[in-house]
Parts: sequence; C-alpha cells; structure tokens
Amino acid sequence: MKSKAELESKFSNIYIMLLYSVMTKDMNRVKHFLSDVVYNKYLDIVNTLESHNETQMYDELNVSKIEIINRTTSNNNEIYKVRIISKYMDYIVDEQGNYKRGNNKKRIEKENILTFSKLLTSGNKNYYTCSNCGANLNINANGCCSYCGSIVDISNDDFQLIDIEVCE
Repeated sequence: MKSKAELESKFSNIYIMLLYSVMTKDMNRVKHFLSDVVYNKYLDIVNTLESHNETQMYDELNVSKIEIINRTTSNNNEIYKVRIISKYMDYIVDEQGNYKRGNNKKRIEKENILTFSKLLTSGNKNYYTCSNCGANLNINANGCCSYCGSIVDISNDDFQLIDIEVCE
C-alpha cells in the first residue's frame, strides 16, 4: 500500500503529464494512465487544435495543492477522488509560436476534481517489462518502450484517470 504522499505525488504527476501531452500533441505519452473516455476527450482537443494549426500552452505549470477527498471501493476497484489546484499561464499559439488568445502574462489558478481507479487485485509493481521485446521500463516516465517503441498496457496494474471535472 502506498503512502498518502506517494499517492498524491503519483496523481499530481499524471495530471501534469496529461497537460504536457496536450501541449506537445503527443497523447501516447500518457495513454496508459487514462481511461478510454478521458483519452478520447483529450485526443479530440489535440485534434481540434491541430486542425486549426494551434498549440495549447501551459507555461509555468505547477500543482499548488493536492488533496485526496474520497477513497471508495466498487466492483473490485479502488477509487480515489482528488482535488488538484494548479497554477499556470493558459493560452493558444499559432504554428509560428505567435500568441492568439488566452492568458500569457499572468498565471491563473484552476481547480479540478480528478477520479482515479485501480483494480484491487492488481499487484504493486515497481517495474514493468515490454510485452513486445522484454525490456525493463520506467512506466512513470513514458508509456512506450524506449527500445522498440511499443505502447505498454498497464491498465490492470496501475491507477487510471477515469474522470476530470473542471471547477469554475
């Protein structure tokens, strides 16, 4: 069982990786930490940005507060609701990096409620191996094998982000 601080760090890292993946337009970096619903939602955002030749920017991003607000079990799943308060500049640029819209002068504060789920029967692996080539992987760094490029499926072994509620 992970400590509260370890869980909060993991949840915070997944959130930051999600925003970074939107910025870099590379959703495969974080796909292994997202449910299909969340993945497709953010893939649609990236595709819309690409169709308009735009990039979403999250400059000076940090999580200023994280709080586990609820833990339940349901259908053999451990479910955590987490409040994350983050600060960043949130704006859009064109292909040349020119500012189009949003806030690029001052960091704004955003609150989100994230829901994570993990199978109770899954192990607490500290390492993973690629099912394609067998290489050892650092799953926190990337969801792809650094040796062969295969995407690693850890959906039954680790937490997945299953919902994001943006608080206004």
